[in-house]
Amino acid sequence: MYTHHITHPWRTIRRIPALLLLTLLAACGTYPGPNGLTIDHSIRAVAQNSRVSIIVLHYTSANNANSLEILSKQNVSSHYLITDNPIPHVYQLVDENRRAWHAGVSQWYGHTSINSLSVGIELANAGGQGHVWAPYNPAQITTLITLLHDIVKRNQIKPENIVGHSDVAPQRKVDPGPLFPWKQLAQAGLGRWYDDQQVAENIQALRRSGLPDIHWFQKELTRIGYTVPTTGILDKATKNVLTAFQMHYRPTDYDGQPDLETAAILEALP
Repeated sequence: MYTHHITHPWRTIRRIPALLLLTLLAACGTYPGPNGLTIDHSIRAVAQNSRVSIIVLHYTSANNANSLEILSKQNVSSHYLITDNPIPHVYQLVDENRRAWHAGVSQWYGHTSINSLSVGIELANAGGQGHVWAPYNPAQITTLITLLHDIVKRNQIKPENIVGHSDVAPQRKVDPGPLFPWKQLAQAGLGRWYDDQQVAENIQALRRSGLPDIHWFQKELTRIGYTVPTTGILDKATKNVLTAFQMHYRPTDYDGQPDLETAAILEALP
């Protein structure tokens, strides 16, 4: 008697060589994951964005060799290190999808987990002692600008979220210091800046109306991202934030005192 043998499809699949099977599964977006678990990657949700929303810039206070040693082997790290060689070398020390330990206790626009939200970039630079600061290598800044354009484009980072360590931790940090060329970055389309003519007009108006009180400065600093007391008192914490703001936007004078030009720049910033 003739018997019709029915072959189950899975038995046929089992005869396919393993490498070919993996190729077929990958083509449809499905392939074995950890411990044999099959994970389908063929459909992606539209409701998502990058983990990275902030870039924090630092100086290392050390030479190239010491900077690399500290950032790769000690309990501190950054995603990138840019050396100050005549032709700067860029090290990626931590993958952007992973958290680097560069920001410490810090805050920006109310966000406190800055390490989790940011890419940290260290520039090999001796930093400052008192009012003496080491200048930045122009080639190093050119390299930084190229790197920033790439990171900003990939992660859609807003201009106001390209900041210095002193901006997010003004009570502890002063890097990247008053010689860092924030205006040059802004002219390259990176970071937040202000219109000089608008500042001049604001100064004239403030001369007529008078210098705002401390509470106004605290409110405006909070509006543009800084963490500052709102007591209406010019205490040490408020002076530290004003110093950080002035280093970034008015580096010729960063004494931490409220004045007409500082108020005018605050008003001009979006």
